[in-house]
Amino acid sequence: MLESRLQQARSRGEVKALGRALGADPEARKVAEEMAKSKGLDAIEHLDGRRLVRALLGRSAQAQVRTNPIRRDDPFVCAHCAAEVDRGGAMVRDHCPYCLRSLHVDEVPGDRSAGCGGILDPVDLNLEGRAGVVISYRCRTCGFTHRNRAHPEDRLPKGLRLEDKA
Repeated sequence: MLESRLQQARSRGEVKALGRALGADPEARKVAEEMAKSKGLDAIEHLDGRRLVRALLGRSAQAQVRTNPIRRDDPFVCAHCAAEVDRGGAMVRDHCPYCLRSLHVDEVPGDRSAGCGGILDPVDLNLEGRAGVVISYRCRTCGFTHRNRAHPEDRLPKGLRLEDKA
């Protein structure tokens, strides 16, 4: 029964409910601990029901992965054209306004966790509603793709400049 409830636990609410059930039923907790030991999980006795369920589902590591952007807006020297680039101000700047290149340093914007460090080349420019001009990038080193909004002061082709569309 516990195995089928684990397979059905998809949302956080279902995981919490199953964790509460394990906390309220010592027999179910014992079965869950035996399942965890058979999967090679250690130090599970101190876990509460919800964390035990997450460990059984293999979600503990996934829950620690950052998915929300971190606001980092520092001046930098462009690795491609060597231009000195100031902060973006209201819009965080992560690319050169002159050559539109960037560095592959982030997995999630601002986290600085990418080990690549390659140059991101602009491969496409699109005008997308309220977002304005969106620049699509591809990393020279690893092929990673990324999209980012252009800044009003970026040197874009004449037909895509933000002030041309007003």
